[in-house]
Amino acid sequence: MGILETLLGPITSIIDKVIPDPKQRDAAKLELLKLQGSQELELLRTQLSAIVAEANSADPWTSRARPSFLYVMYVMILLSVPMGVVAAFRPETAQAIGAGMTAYLGGLPEPLYALFGTGYLGYTAARQWGKAKGRER
Repeated sequence: MGILETLLGPITSIIDKVIPDPKQRDAAKLELLKLQGSQELELLRTQLSAIVAEANSADPWTSRARPSFLYVMYVMILLSVPMGVVAAFRPETAQAIGAGMTAYLGGLPEPLYALFGTGYLGYTAARQWGKAKGRER
């Protein structure tokens, strides 16, 4: 089985989860099939193979970069729980903290958010590819 067939399964399963409308989902899958012979799919395959190569790297800094980035994002999200407790006892303090965080996050450049999304999806696709090949559990 070629890499193309290997990629289509995970990508279509992602489409199934992300696009709720059946008509739009079918249209997206049809577009993916149209891309099979195009250069865009070749580019996607090249990008995903680079991600897989990084994930399988023996260098711990390279292979752990994406998961570490995701863990940082998870920690940031989980920190909202203590903020809820602070808000219950000191609403003005929680409001000031929230305003400061909003100003900080609003100041981050848009490409950084795009990088996070790309890294998250790339890591997910690489994991799925590894599972399909039987290299990961």
